[in-house]
Amino acid sequence: MGAVLDPDTWSQPMDAQASRHRLWEDGMALLIGTALVALGIAFYTKAMLAISSMAGLALLIHYATGAQFGTVFFLLNLPFYVLGWHRLGWRFALRTFIAVGLVSLFSRFTPVWLRIEAIDATYAALVGGALMGAGMLVLFRHRTGLGGVNILALWFQEAFGIRAGWFQLCVDVAILLASLFILPLAQVLLSIAGALVLNAIIAINHQPGRYALVSP
Repeated sequence: MGAVLDPDTWSQPMDAQASRHRLWEDGMALLIGTALVALGIAFYTKAMLAISSMAGLALLIHYATGAQFGTVFFLLNLPFYVLGWHRLGWRFALRTFIAVGLVSLFSRFTPVWLRIEAIDATYAALVGGALMGAGMLVLFRHRTGLGGVNILALWFQEAFGIRAGWFQLCVDVAILLASLFILPLAQVLLSIAGALVLNAIIAINHQPGRYALVSP
């Protein structure tokens, strides 16, 4: 999803703050973060909006074919875990695999648990983007990603010297442009607004060293 991250924050060893996270804290973060992301996706799906990154591609396939978003999202991410394991370590790869699986599962059941009869597209874009941004922020603070494009971008930077942020931005733009063939222009413009909200939340809050845990 559209967050362009500094790759150095992923490749470095966990700092003192991250090392304080206990297993149950990581587990809670995975549940909360993926639930928020899935709720944002439910808003976007109901309003027929587009998102970027691998989730965006899965959503476009869902709109075009009717295939279940969660299943497509999970399958699209499968080839990238080996890269994630090699580039960012097995712990990151495992947590990301679990997070993608949870988003896929929650995306399947959120419309059952929460029945949305109608939703304003502007509200869905802005609040849905905020929900996904908050969910991704929770995951990032526990060194967990949401799959393919982030990992592929880091590999391209390492292998070919292509900046990860620029590569990911190009992929996100391509996905949003592709959505023009499926969605009305107004929906695409609202989707861009939602992506700005999502990325603003992460850019403002996900800065190494900005927040420190206070010892009890």
